[in-house]
Amino acid sequence: MARYIFITGGVVSSLGKGLASAALGALLQARGYSVRLRKLDPYLNVDPGTMSPFEHGEVFVTDDGAETDLDLGHYERFTGVAARMTDSVSSGRVYSTVLEKERRGDYLGKTIQVVPHVTNEIKEFIEIGDDEVDFMLCEIGGTVGDIEGLPFFEAIRQFSHERPRGECLFMHLTLLPYLAASGELKTKPTQHSVKELQSIGIAPDILVCRSEHEIPQKEREKLALFCNVRKESVIAAYDLKSIYEAPLAYHEQGLDQAVLDAFGITPAPKPKLDVWEDVKDRVNNPEGEVKVAIVGKYTQLEDAYKSINEALTHGGMKNRVKVRIEWVDAEIFDKEDAAPHLEGFHAILVPGGFGERGTEGKIKAAQFAREKEIPYLGICLGMQMAVIEAARNLAGIETAGSEEFDHEAGKKRFEPVVYHLKEWVQGNHKVKRKEGDDKGGTMRLGAYNATLTEGSKVAEVYGSTAIEERHRHRYEVDIKYRAELEKQGLIFSGMSPDGKLPEIVEVKDHPWFIGVQFHPELKSKPFAPHPLFADFVRAAKEVSRLV
Repeated sequence: MARYIFITGGVVSSLGKGLASAALGALLQARGYSVRLRKLDPYLNVDPGTMSPFEHGEVFVTDDGAETDLDLGHYERFTGVAARMTDSVSSGRVYSTVLEKERRGDYLGKTIQVVPHVTNEIKEFIEIGDDEVDFMLCEIGGTVGDIEGLPFFEAIRQFSHERPRGECLFMHLTLLPYLAASGELKTKPTQHSVKELQSIGIAPDILVCRSEHEIPQKEREKLALFCNVRKESVIAAYDLKSIYEAPLAYHEQGLDQAVLDAFGITPAPKPKLDVWEDVKDRVNNPEGEVKVAIVGKYTQLEDAYKSINEALTHGGMKNRVKVRIEWVDAEIFDKEDAAPHLEGFHAILVPGGFGERGTEGKIKAAQFAREKEIPYLGICLGMQMAVIEAARNLAGIETAGSEEFDHEAGKKRFEPVVYHLKEWVQGNHKVKRKEGDDKGGTMRLGAYNATLTEGSKVAEVYGSTAIEERHRHRYEVDIKYRAELEKQGLIFSGMSPDGKLPEIVEVKDHPWFIGVQFHPELKSKPFAPHPLFADFVRAAKEVSRLV
């Protein structure tokens, strides 16, 4: 059976909590233990896929088709353990499940209450798959004191009470603010945060304290005394140059040892941190720099493209270069020429997205990259925009566009080279969708296989003609335009196994121009960069040497 580590947050950013969870998972792995990370989110959305990126950052997709919180991306990147649908749950999903059970009659007519019905549902979720790993790390989203999070805190209190002594541990992340005027760190927010937890029956075993300044021994002792934790269990979390230094930094501060001590695991295996030493070296000692433009429409919030940002960093590490990312608002090109904004970049990336806003700018970015022979990577909508650009400017289909934009506008304006996907094969059965279906969870989601053309650029990049990648889309390039576009040099080099759905396009006789319908960024890791991103950055590096 697994040991449980429950990670809660005081006044701390979600990135700090998710990063600490991921780093701890990596450290326990480095000692030879198996881990799984799980996210319990207090928001009421049943399906994060319906949320705007401005609300919650990117939606991370798992192999089994779950749309989840971006923290699961941190977990995968740091541990290499593929997340599952059962690794993320929201209050909305819990309440929805409880109400469905009530309507089915599962509760035999009883009055439905938060305790026990909602808390029991959360506890059942927590222990899924606990016989598969040594440690289960469960991060509770939000901040202690949030009204939405109370059922989760009550559930983990009950869970730890019901388990044998020594099977559960509570780790609390908080912030030590620094007052420049008096030159001191303030411990009061942490003390109040811990008292809030204690008032609901949870006593932290370990404190992880975010701080911009070194935490003096006196403050550590004060925190230990008033928060009722051991002095060596007060762990400092300082700002880092790169998030990929986090496992080494937390190890240096003794986080993994504090966890093992709290569980009474002694002697414990020594950690093997060579991989993270290499990652840190590659991040901090690049041998060059490349400039990549990301042309999107959620550029005001970088978390909307979190996995893409990290995958580019991984590609840079593979090539020993620093990738300097600049965010370019696609809507600028609706009124202005793209050239002045894109000249000087060594590569251009157009990410996914939904809706018509900014798409004409993305089409112009694809055209600029194709005509100027700049490396181009189009992901999901970025691939579709590249196809529309080729249809308009190479194949002479002047009104080429997407059905998505006509559906949004409520009138027909385009010849749909991209159409609404109504049927596809998933496993051994067909999936059917209608245009009026609910938005949440109704796309082509999760891992699907693709077959690559022998001798194509992508087959060379992957080193294989059979791949599996994660998808999240409801619109698809229409295969009926394939022959016409291939005559003009846009090659359909990757297809679904049944040959009906285009997965990858590439421009013939171009140094590097690839569009993919899937999301390769979701599977990239610092110690195993995704082949597409590694080669994309390599191509950008070649351009940088020619400039």
